[in-house]
Amino acid sequence: MLSNKIKFRVRYSETDQMQYAHHGNYAQYFEMGRIEWLRTLGVSYKKMEENGIMLPVINLNINFLKPARYDNLLTLKTTLASKPSAKIIFNYELFFGNDLITTASATLVFVNMETNKPTRPPKYLLEKIEEFFD
Repeated sequence: MLSNKIKFRVRYSETDQMQYAHHGNYAQYFEMGRIEWLRTLGVSYKKMEENGIMLPVINLNINFLKPARYDNLLTLKTTLASKPSAKIIFNYELFFGNDLITTASATLVFVNMETNKPTRPPKYLLEKIEEFFD
């Protein structure tokens, strides 16, 4: 499957009193992974929205295995789970060093911004990922 990795540090403002990354920040981490995943394909989410397609999250499941802490350098692996239809599913693995600390899955739906209804993925996106499903 098609995947990419990004690295980032847990910022102080993202931690709670226990000095752990607060669970509410993980959705933002996964969004960074999705945006960069698209960018590695040469697809801009900003341009997708300018062309009338948005991708709201309809399901997010997170498994916290170990905490991330302030200033930890994390690696997020974002993987396309399957060929998209009106929905696109991403799997995430978050590492601190070699330790897998969090796994997650997100389902998003392609929505036509004019009709506010689900739609097929843009043809240019499907063309870029087609080779990975042959």
